[in-house]
Amino acid sequence: MISHKNIIVTGASSGIGKSIIDELVQQEGNRILAACRHADRVTGYGANVIPFSCDLSTQDGVDALFARAEELFDKVDIFFCNAGAPYYERFDYEDWERIERIYRVNTISHIYAYSKYLHHLNGREGRLVYTISAMGEMALPGYALYASTKFAMKGFQQAIRDETPENLQISCVYPVSTKTNFFRVGGGGHKMEPPFPVQAPDKVAKAVVKGVHKLKDHIYPCPVYLPSKYLMNIVPPVKKLYIHAQKGKLRRFVKRLEQEAEGAAEDIKLKHTLK
Repeated sequence: MISHKNIIVTGASSGIGKSIIDELVQQEGNRILAACRHADRVTGYGANVIPFSCDLSTQDGVDALFARAEELFDKVDIFFCNAGAPYYERFDYEDWERIERIYRVNTISHIYAYSKYLHHLNGREGRLVYTISAMGEMALPGYALYASTKFAMKGFQQAIRDETPENLQISCVYPVSTKTNFFRVGGGGHKMEPPFPVQAPDKVAKAVVKGVHKLKDHIYPCPVYLPSKYLMNIVPPVKKLYIHAQKGKLRRFVKRLEQEAEGAAEDIKLKHTLK
């Protein structure tokens, strides 16, 4: 497996990022720079896992990450570019900053990190691992902005492979729904129904680490994803039924939000009445 490597993992405090670290520390000699917003949450690993707090949605944050990596390591052998942010919503609003925010962390940061890593290697061998998402290949209702950031990364990696020097190899990961806080954060703390199928993050991490070890260009952690994708392509009604089910989930989510908003308004009205 992967051993005796200097590694960066972003999005390290939870979910897939944390599970990747759990896998890597089981192998001999790996040193890991674990980057996230809240490095105090990266605990219990020992001296070979170095927590680092940074905001990867900013140029300063990515620059600081590479500066810290170059203090620790002569060379970063593998860079797991995993950090990302979800939205689950009906996109019917005007909010430039909200749109820009998700692109900064999911897309712009990853594209900028590619150039930083390429220059850091300076001709030496390295591997960049992008966590893209199955939604980078098929968008779903409720995930318009999120999917668009992942489609952008899908396009970027496709083009950049024909430009990248031979010393830098790129692996892209396409996980399906994963049992993390993604679906709590994506829904703004409101209950939501994740798309089927759903995987545990440790299963995803095992597939990712195994795929990187085998030098795969594209890694699909869910064994039913590619057959399902193929089936939907050759039998369009299957895809139509699947999308219809996701539309139903979004309708129920929006209805719950409206009911919660109405309930909150009634509570406020009652409090004013009692005064």
